[in-house]
Amino acid sequence: MSAKAQPVKQPKSRAEQKLAAFHDEDSIDKSYDFQLLTRLWPFISPHARYVVISLVALLAVAGLNLLRPILMGKVVSHAGARAADLLVPANKPLVRAVLQYHVLTSVVNSSAIPFGKAITPAGGGYFKIDLVSSKPVITDGRNRKANITTTDIAASNGVVHLIDNVLLPADKTVVQTAIASAPEFTSLVAALQFASNNGDLVDTLSGSGPFTVFAPTNAAFDALARELTGNASATAAALLVAENKALLRTVLTYHVVPARVLKGEISTNTPMTTVQGRSFVIQATATGVAITDGRNRTSNITATDVLASNGVVHVIDKVILPPQ
Repeated sequence: MSAKAQPVKQPKSRAEQKLAAFHDEDSIDKSYDFQLLTRLWPFISPHARYVVISLVALLAVAGLNLLRPILMGKVVSHAGARAADLLVPANKPLVRAVLQYHVLTSVVNSSAIPFGKAITPAGGGYFKIDLVSSKPVITDGRNRKANITTTDIAASNGVVHLIDNVLLPADKTVVQTAIASAPEFTSLVAALQFASNNGDLVDTLSGSGPFTVFAPTNAAFDALARELTGNASATAAALLVAENKALLRTVLTYHVVPARVLKGEISTNTPMTTVQGRSFVIQATATGVAITDGRNRTSNITATDVLASNGVVHVIDKVILPPQ
Protein backbone atom coordinates (compact mmCIF):
# COMPACT_ATOMS: atom_id res chain seq x y z
CA MET A 1 0.00 0.00 0.00
CA SER A 2 1.40 3.33 -0.93
CA ALA A 3 1.92 5.95 1.73
CA LYS A 4 -0.77 8.61 1.97
CA ALA A 5 0.36 11.83 0.39
CA GLN A 6 1.02 14.59 2.88
CA PRO A 7 -0.52 18.01 2.16
CA VAL A 8 2.00 20.56 1.01
CA LYS A 9 2.33 23.46 3.44
CA GLN A 10 2.05 26.84 1.85
CA PRO A 11 4.93 29.14 2.79
CA LYS A 12 4.06 31.88 5.22
CA SER A 13 3.92 35.39 3.92
CA ARG A 14 6.57 37.84 5.11
CA ALA A 15 3.96 39.56 7.23
CA GLU A 16 2.88 36.29 8.85
CA GLN A 17 6.53 35.44 9.57
CA LYS A 18 6.93 38.79 11.31
CA LEU A 19 3.81 38.14 13.34
CA ALA A 20 5.10 34.75 14.49
CA ALA A 21 8.55 36.15 15.22
CA PHE A 22 7.11 39.02 17.22
CA HIS A 23 5.12 36.53 19.27
CA ASP A 24 8.14 34.30 19.95
CA GLU A 25 10.61 37.11 20.66
CA ASP A 26 8.43 38.85 23.20
CA SER A 27 7.21 35.65 24.89
CA ILE A 28 3.54 36.57 24.64
CA ASP A 29 1.49 33.65 25.93
CA LYS A 30 -1.03 32.06 23.56
CA SER A 31 -3.85 33.36 25.69
CA TYR A 32 -7.40 34.01 24.59
CA ASP A 33 -6.34 37.49 23.54
CA PHE A 34 -3.51 36.32 21.32
CA GLN A 35 -5.70 33.64 19.77
CA LEU A 36 -8.25 36.32 19.02
CA LEU A 37 -5.58 38.53 17.47
CA THR A 38 -4.55 35.61 15.27
CA ARG A 39 -8.15 35.27 14.16
CA LEU A 40 -8.14 38.94 13.21
CA TRP A 41 -5.33 38.24 10.74
CA PRO A 42 -7.49 36.88 7.88
CA PHE A 43 -10.34 39.16 8.88
CA ILE A 44 -8.67 42.29 7.52
CA SER A 45 -7.17 42.86 4.11
CA PRO A 46 -3.46 42.19 3.47
CA HIS A 47 -2.44 45.84 3.03
CA ALA A 48 -3.79 46.61 6.50
CA ARG A 49 -1.96 43.76 8.22
CA TYR A 50 1.04 45.90 9.09
CA VAL A 51 -1.25 47.43 11.68
CA VAL A 52 -1.79 44.08 13.35
CA ILE A 53 1.93 43.30 13.31
CA SER A 54 2.60 46.52 15.16
CA LEU A 55 -0.21 45.82 17.62
CA VAL A 56 0.53 42.22 18.57
CA ALA A 57 2.08 42.99 21.93
CA LEU A 58 -0.26 45.86 22.66
CA LEU A 59 -3.50 44.00 22.02
CA ALA A 60 -2.43 40.57 23.20
CA VAL A 61 -1.28 41.87 26.57
CA ALA A 62 -3.76 44.69 27.05
CA GLY A 63 -6.62 42.49 25.98
CA LEU A 64 -9.02 42.83 23.11
CA ASN A 65 -11.63 41.42 25.46
CA LEU A 66 -11.74 44.86 27.11
CA LEU A 67 -14.01 45.85 24.22
CA ARG A 68 -17.72 45.30 24.47
CA PRO A 69 -19.48 44.39 21.22
CA ILE A 70 -19.38 47.34 18.87
CA LEU A 71 -22.19 47.08 16.38
CA MET A 72 -22.74 49.62 13.60
CA GLY A 73 -20.53 52.14 15.40
CA LYS A 74 -22.42 51.93 18.70
CA VAL A 75 -20.92 50.48 21.87
CA VAL A 76 -23.40 47.97 23.25
CA SER A 77 -23.09 46.97 26.89
CA HIS A 78 -23.37 43.23 27.38
CA ALA A 79 -21.89 41.66 30.48
CA GLY A 80 -21.21 38.32 28.80
CA ALA A 81 -19.75 39.70 25.60
CA ARG A 82 -16.29 38.84 24.39
CA ALA A 83 -14.11 40.37 21.73
CA ALA A 84 -14.86 37.46 19.38
CA ASP A 85 -18.34 38.96 19.03
CA LEU A 86 -16.74 41.78 17.04
CA LEU A 87 -15.64 39.47 14.25
CA VAL A 88 -18.65 39.64 11.99
CA PRO A 89 -18.62 41.10 8.47
CA ALA A 90 -20.72 44.12 9.44
CA ASN A 91 -17.99 45.22 11.88
CA LYS A 92 -15.04 44.90 9.50
CA PRO A 93 -14.73 48.66 8.74
CA LEU A 94 -14.98 49.47 12.44
CA VAL A 95 -12.38 46.86 13.46
CA ARG A 96 -10.00 48.23 10.82
CA ALA A 97 -10.56 51.79 12.05
CA VAL A 98 -9.98 50.80 15.68
CA LEU A 99 -6.78 48.91 14.87
CA GLN A 100 -5.37 51.74 12.78
CA TYR A 101 -6.27 54.21 15.51
CA HIS A 102 -3.63 52.50 17.68
CA VAL A 103 -0.76 52.97 15.23
CA LEU A 104 1.44 55.98 14.48
CA THR A 105 3.29 56.23 11.19
CA SER A 106 6.57 57.14 12.89
CA VAL A 107 8.52 55.80 15.84
CA VAL A 108 7.71 57.66 19.06
CA ASN A 109 9.60 56.47 22.12
CA SER A 110 8.32 57.37 25.57
CA SER A 111 10.91 60.12 25.88
CA ALA A 112 9.47 61.81 22.77
CA ILE A 113 5.76 61.68 23.64
CA PRO A 114 4.27 65.15 22.97
CA PHE A 115 2.30 65.38 26.20
CA GLY A 116 -0.86 67.45 26.03
CA LYS A 117 -0.78 67.82 22.26
CA ALA A 118 -2.82 66.24 19.50
CA ILE A 119 -1.43 62.94 18.17
CA THR A 120 -2.61 61.74 14.75
CA PRO A 121 -2.67 57.95 14.20
CA ALA A 122 -2.46 56.07 10.91
CA GLY A 123 -6.22 55.83 10.51
CA GLY A 124 -6.87 59.55 11.04
CA GLY A 125 -8.53 61.37 13.90
CA TYR A 126 -6.50 62.16 16.97
CA PHE A 127 -5.94 61.43 20.65
CA LYS A 128 -3.77 62.97 23.34
CA ILE A 129 -1.48 61.76 26.10
CA ASP A 130 -1.11 63.52 29.46
CA LEU A 131 1.11 62.94 32.44
CA VAL A 132 -1.16 62.11 35.38
CA SER A 133 0.69 61.59 38.66
CA SER A 134 3.85 61.17 36.57
CA LYS A 135 2.25 58.37 34.52
CA PRO A 136 1.18 58.61 30.85
CA VAL A 137 -2.57 58.44 30.26
CA ILE A 138 -4.25 58.48 26.85
CA THR A 139 -7.54 60.25 26.18
CA ASP A 140 -9.14 58.81 23.06
CA GLY A 141 -11.57 60.42 20.65
CA ARG A 142 -14.54 59.46 22.82
CA ASN A 143 -12.89 60.90 25.95
CA ARG A 144 -12.21 57.46 27.41
CA LYS A 145 -8.97 56.86 29.29
CA ALA A 146 -6.24 54.26 28.83
CA ASN A 147 -3.11 53.94 30.97
CA ILE A 148 0.20 53.23 29.25
CA THR A 149 1.46 50.43 31.45
CA THR A 150 4.72 49.54 29.67
CA THR A 151 6.75 51.58 27.21
CA ASP A 152 9.45 51.18 24.59
CA ILE A 153 9.19 47.51 23.61
CA ALA A 154 11.50 47.36 20.61
CA ALA A 155 10.36 45.67 17.41
CA SER A 156 12.03 45.26 14.02
CA ASN A 157 9.72 47.83 12.44
CA GLY A 158 9.03 50.20 15.31
CA VAL A 159 8.23 50.36 18.99
CA VAL A 160 5.28 49.18 21.08
CA HIS A 161 3.72 50.69 24.20
CA LEU A 162 1.25 48.57 26.16
CA ILE A 163 -2.09 50.01 27.24
CA ASP A 164 -4.86 48.74 29.49
CA ASN A 165 -7.85 49.76 27.39
CA VAL A 166 -8.66 49.67 23.70
CA LEU A 167 -8.86 53.14 22.15
CA LEU A 168 -11.84 54.29 20.09
CA PRO A 169 -11.87 57.13 17.54
CA ALA A 170 -14.27 60.02 17.97
CA ASP A 171 -17.87 59.54 16.85
CA LYS A 172 -19.30 63.00 17.69
CA THR A 173 -18.77 66.50 16.33
CA VAL A 174 -18.38 69.50 18.64
CA VAL A 175 -22.13 70.14 18.32
CA GLN A 176 -23.04 66.53 19.06
CA THR A 177 -20.64 66.61 22.00
CA ALA A 178 -22.44 69.65 23.43
CA ILE A 179 -25.82 67.97 22.95
CA ALA A 180 -24.57 64.77 24.56
CA SER A 181 -23.34 66.78 27.56
CA ALA A 182 -26.90 67.93 28.37
CA PRO A 183 -28.05 69.49 30.59
CA GLU A 184 -24.81 71.47 31.02
CA PHE A 185 -24.95 73.02 27.54
CA THR A 186 -28.66 73.16 26.74
CA SER A 187 -28.58 76.97 26.69
CA LEU A 188 -25.64 76.95 24.27
CA VAL A 189 -27.40 74.52 21.94
CA ALA A 190 -30.63 76.55 22.12
CA ALA A 191 -28.73 79.76 21.34
CA LEU A 192 -26.99 78.14 18.35
CA GLN A 193 -30.29 76.93 16.96
CA PHE A 194 -32.01 80.30 17.56
CA ALA A 195 -29.23 82.42 16.05
CA SER A 196 -28.81 80.22 12.96
CA ASN A 197 -30.20 81.18 9.57
CA ASN A 198 -31.66 77.95 8.21
CA GLY A 199 -29.35 76.04 10.55
CA ASP A 200 -26.14 77.56 9.19
CA LEU A 201 -24.29 77.88 12.51
CA VAL A 202 -25.11 74.32 13.51
CA ASP A 203 -24.22 73.05 10.04
CA THR A 204 -20.88 74.89 10.06
CA LEU A 205 -19.89 73.49 13.45
CA SER A 206 -20.95 70.04 12.26
CA GLY A 207 -18.58 70.27 9.30
CA SER A 208 -15.05 68.97 8.98
CA GLY A 209 -13.44 71.85 10.87
CA PRO A 210 -11.26 71.69 12.78
CA PHE A 211 -12.71 73.98 15.43
CA THR A 212 -11.97 74.94 19.00
CA VAL A 213 -15.17 75.83 20.83
CA PHE A 214 -15.12 77.68 24.14
CA ALA A 215 -18.46 76.48 25.49
CA PRO A 216 -20.26 78.53 28.16
CA THR A 217 -22.35 76.59 30.65
CA ASN A 218 -26.04 77.17 31.30
CA ALA A 219 -25.11 79.24 34.36
CA ALA A 220 -22.91 81.42 32.16
CA PHE A 221 -25.81 82.17 29.81
CA ASP A 222 -28.08 82.95 32.75
CA ALA A 223 -25.46 85.40 34.01
CA LEU A 224 -25.24 87.02 30.55
CA ALA A 225 -29.02 87.47 30.51
CA ARG A 226 -28.88 89.26 33.87
CA GLU A 227 -25.93 91.38 32.67
CA LEU A 228 -27.59 92.47 29.43
CA THR A 229 -31.14 92.96 30.69
CA GLY A 230 -30.40 94.36 34.13
CA ASN A 231 -32.98 91.94 35.48
CA ALA A 232 -31.60 90.09 38.51
CA SER A 233 -33.91 87.14 37.90
CA ALA A 234 -33.39 86.79 34.12
CA THR A 235 -32.38 83.45 32.62
CA ALA A 236 -30.89 82.44 29.29
CA ALA A 237 -34.36 82.24 27.76
CA ALA A 238 -34.57 86.05 27.95
CA LEU A 239 -31.81 86.25 25.34
CA LEU A 240 -33.78 84.36 22.71
CA VAL A 241 -35.79 87.25 21.31
CA ALA A 242 -35.75 88.52 17.74
CA GLU A 243 -33.95 91.78 18.49
CA ASN A 244 -31.03 89.80 19.98
CA LYS A 245 -30.50 87.43 17.04
CA ALA A 246 -27.74 89.45 15.37
CA LEU A 247 -26.00 89.95 18.71
CA LEU A 248 -26.18 86.25 19.53
CA ARG A 249 -24.69 85.31 16.14
CA THR A 250 -21.80 87.67 16.81
CA VAL A 251 -21.32 86.40 20.35
CA LEU A 252 -21.53 82.70 19.44
CA THR A 253 -19.04 82.94 16.55
CA TYR A 254 -16.71 84.81 18.93
CA HIS A 255 -16.49 81.57 20.93
CA VAL A 256 -15.14 79.55 17.99
CA VAL A 257 -11.54 79.44 16.77
CA PRO A 258 -11.05 78.00 13.24
CA ALA A 259 -8.33 75.58 14.34
CA ARG A 260 -7.94 72.75 16.85
CA VAL A 261 -6.12 74.05 19.93
CA LEU A 262 -5.70 71.73 22.90
CA LYS A 263 -4.81 73.14 26.29
CA GLY A 264 -1.18 72.10 25.81
CA GLU A 265 -1.06 74.01 22.53
CA ILE A 266 -2.45 77.34 23.81
CA SER A 267 -0.12 80.30 23.46
CA THR A 268 -0.81 82.47 26.49
CA ASN A 269 -0.82 86.26 26.21
CA THR A 270 -1.17 85.96 22.44
CA PRO A 271 -4.32 87.14 20.62
CA MET A 272 -6.46 84.24 19.41
CA THR A 273 -8.53 85.13 16.34
CA THR A 274 -12.06 83.78 16.21
CA VAL A 275 -14.51 82.89 13.44
CA GLN A 276 -16.27 86.17 14.24
CA GLY A 277 -13.11 88.01 13.20
CA ARG A 278 -12.11 89.60 16.50
CA SER A 279 -9.69 88.15 19.00
CA PHE A 280 -9.30 87.48 22.70
CA VAL A 281 -6.35 86.58 24.92
CA ILE A 282 -5.82 83.56 27.16
CA GLN A 283 -3.71 84.07 30.25
CA ALA A 284 -2.34 81.78 32.90
CA THR A 285 -3.79 82.27 36.37
CA ALA A 286 -2.93 80.90 39.81
CA THR A 287 -5.54 78.15 39.34
CA GLY A 288 -5.41 77.49 35.59
CA VAL A 289 -6.15 79.56 32.50
CA ALA A 290 -8.67 82.32 31.78
CA ILE A 291 -9.86 84.39 28.83
CA THR A 292 -9.82 88.17 28.70
CA ASP A 293 -12.43 89.13 26.12
CA GLY A 294 -12.81 92.19 23.91
CA ARG A 295 -14.49 94.13 26.71
CA ASN A 296 -11.84 93.26 29.34
CA ARG A 297 -14.17 90.80 31.06
CA THR A 298 -12.68 87.58 32.43
CA SER A 299 -13.96 84.06 31.88
CA ASN A 300 -12.32 81.08 33.57
CA ILE A 301 -11.66 77.95 31.54
CA THR A 302 -13.04 75.35 33.95
CA ALA A 303 -12.54 72.18 31.88
CA THR A 304 -10.31 71.55 28.88
CA ASP A 305 -9.77 69.13 26.05
CA VAL A 306 -13.15 67.52 25.48
CA LEU A 307 -12.23 65.78 22.22
CA ALA A 308 -14.54 65.64 19.21
CA SER A 309 -14.28 64.36 15.65
CA ASN A 310 -13.94 67.86 14.19
CA GLY A 311 -12.16 69.68 16.98
CA VAL A 312 -12.07 70.20 20.72
CA VAL A 313 -14.28 71.83 23.36
CA HIS A 314 -13.16 73.83 26.39
CA VAL A 315 -15.71 74.77 29.06
CA ILE A 316 -15.90 78.36 30.32
CA ASP A 317 -17.84 79.91 33.18
CA LYS A 318 -18.74 83.22 31.50
CA VAL A 319 -19.97 84.14 28.04
CA ILE A 320 -17.27 86.21 26.36
CA LEU A 321 -18.10 89.33 24.36
CA PRO A 322 -16.26 90.92 21.41
CA PRO A 323 -15.28 94.61 21.43
CA GLN A 324 -18.19 97.00 21.00
